[in-house]
Amino acid sequence: MIILVLNCGSSSIKYQLFEMGDKAEVVAKGVVERIGFTDAVITHKPTGKEKYKHITPIMDHTLGINLIVEALTHEDHGVIKNIEDIVAVGHRVVQGGEKYKESVLITKEVIQDIEACVDLAPLHNPANLKGIISVDNLVPGLPQVAVFDTSFHQNMPPHAYMYAIPREYYEKYGVRKYGYHGTSHKYVFKRTSEILGRDTRDMKVVSCHLGNGASVTAIEHGKSMDTSMGFTPVDGLIMGTRTGDIDPSVLLFLADKEHLSLKGVSNMINKRSGIMGISEISSDMRDLELAYYEGNERANLALTMYAYRVKKFIGAYAAIMNGLDCLIFTGGIGENDFNIRRMICQNMEYVGLDFDETGNHGVKGEDKIISKPDSKTTVLVVKTNEELVIASDTYKILEKCF
Repeated sequence: MIILVLNCGSSSIKYQLFEMGDKAEVVAKGVVERIGFTDAVITHKPTGKEKYKHITPIMDHTLGINLIVEALTHEDHGVIKNIEDIVAVGHRVVQGGEKYKESVLITKEVIQDIEACVDLAPLHNPANLKGIISVDNLVPGLPQVAVFDTSFHQNMPPHAYMYAIPREYYEKYGVRKYGYHGTSHKYVFKRTSEILGRDTRDMKVVSCHLGNGASVTAIEHGKSMDTSMGFTPVDGLIMGTRTGDIDPSVLLFLADKEHLSLKGVSNMINKRSGIMGISEISSDMRDLELAYYEGNERANLALTMYAYRVKKFIGAYAAIMNGLDCLIFTGGIGENDFNIRRMICQNMEYVGLDFDETGNHGVKGEDKIISKPDSKTTVLVVKTNEELVIASDTYKILEKCF
């Protein structure tokens, strides 16, 4: 069974084609970038063949998906004969609100619900909808499945997801903590069971998805108990360009002093803050690491603040679960930045963590245990695979519905 997975952004489409069965295999993957520009590009990598790259005007998502299908079915670098070989498309959808606790087959009602959540994810849901509508225009009737970033967190108890604001705003507008990165946290939690040969549902787990966007999730009995991202992905950890936790009065103060509009405040907390705002060097952790080793004080401060915030959330979540059995690092930074992992895991003996600095050093992009054998808390690096979760959920729903 061939399943196409799409992750549509405002100006890009990431994709992977899976052969699903007893084992999921990636047949091809790629990305369409700079949608809306005349110098847009599609980069296509079929498994076992040379990478193909083509620069061409791509003015909308429908054209972008058309080019993906052309690449997949091309005589030279294609991997399937025609589009009819694709039996379903799985979509990453960022915000599903309170209604969707699991992935679902996309219907007109589901599309309306995703549209209703646009205010909760204005940068993401419109792009996700474009992908869904484009596929429907291209192949009417082809089954499509929505896999929501928020669904994994919908089991959080009310005392974790409610805000201490007038309740009418929750009832009128749905203002509450939703959490994000759920697909990634779900995958690494399950993958950890395979690595350890132990059911993680019997464990108290903290999962750290650290990338340009970052979140920490407390998982107990296989369910998300709390997570650092909130109503939007700005909350929680310091990120590439996002503030993370901040006293809201700071925003009121700066809006007054700098004469900032609501759009100006949003731009500041989403695009000008985080490690970029602290360091004034870069939002890319790799650039900060280079500056750090060169003795740059602002880079040192940014990295220290970043690690400090992660450590605070780990400690808080160990407290609410009354212990910690397993700590997972994933995401671009979590999987590849051994210096950040070291900074976070130092001086955490109070939760029984005996960190293996030698075992951690140099670990990039591989699944590995980085705590010592006798450590009460097991620490792992686990490569995330959100696309596989989307493909697997799509496959399961197809088996159930057809």
